[in-house]
Amino acid sequence: MAMRLLRGVFNGLTWALCAVGAVALILTAMIATPLTRPPEMMSVSDSAKGIDWSTLPPMERFQARDGSWIGFRHYAASGPATGTAAIFIHGSSGSSATVNHALTHAMAARGVETWALDIRGHGGSGTRGDIGYVGQLEDDLVDFVAEVRKTAPDLPLTLVGHSAGAGFSLRVAATPIVQDMFVRTVLVAPYLGYDAPTNKPDSGGWVSVDIPRILGLTALRKLGIDCCAQLAVLAFAVRPNYEKILVSTYSDRLMRNFATRGYRLDLPAVTHPMTIFGGAEDEMMISGQYAATVQAIKPSVDVKLIDGVNHMGMVTSPKAINAIAEDVATRGAGQS
Repeated sequence: MAMRLLRGVFNGLTWALCAVGAVALILTAMIATPLTRPPEMMSVSDSAKGIDWSTLPPMERFQARDGSWIGFRHYAASGPATGTAAIFIHGSSGSSATVNHALTHAMAARGVETWALDIRGHGGSGTRGDIGYVGQLEDDLVDFVAEVRKTAPDLPLTLVGHSAGAGFSLRVAATPIVQDMFVRTVLVAPYLGYDAPTNKPDSGGWVSVDIPRILGLTALRKLGIDCCAQLAVLAFAVRPNYEKILVSTYSDRLMRNFATRGYRLDLPAVTHPMTIFGGAEDEMMISGQYAATVQAIKPSVDVKLIDGVNHMGMVTSPKAINAIAEDVATRGAGQS
């Protein structure tokens, strides 16, 4: 009798170990899938044409709480002072030195004291394409605002983000520890999350997603195993040999942090005025869906579409940058 019980226990353990081994093999195979970079997206590459780089401010750095040096550029207000300020967050792959310079320069020219931040993992900040943990980008932003307040203690701050940076800005606007540092948020051509109806497949060809690896890492986290988050899960359609300027891949943890937590979750938690600008010809987003998608959850969000402008044109074309810069300059005290 005892032997029969022991044999049953042994068989049960054997099957359990086999099941665990099978799950481990499946997850390992999923994580090991190769990530391929999509072909160069010409609308992104061509957006650099015609930008006046002579007005680009020099790189500056401050030290974040973990000791890392984070890069930024300061655009001193050059027009009639508005008594307002803005922090700009670039899009995926970019930095403070990429084409969004046209917009940040235009905001400063309208009297808005402006800072453009290199998000950790980009430009002059940290390890390219990676961060230390999910939530580190919010910590960096808190530290950066403290740095800005050393020279501008009283100016009301508007947070302005483009594309993935706009998704992160929405995340910030919904986060209690950070949201009250800003009187207003402006989202330019925002990426609202993987499940938003405003997305085109693969962002119109801009990004390649390693779905098996993401699913494998997600399954491991649910099992309490938080490993391998440094592995790349996104690859961008950047110009070949431009890796020193543009980030070509994102790790799992950078992808999860440099984005909204989900527009359905974040929008209800927004407590300050918010405006969305979209380009009617956006090749990465379905901009015509912004109003219906966002206002169904947060009716107070102001949505404006600009005719004849594509995704990168929102930070480069005179029509778009004039409209956005004027909006930031005239509503920068937090007006809805």
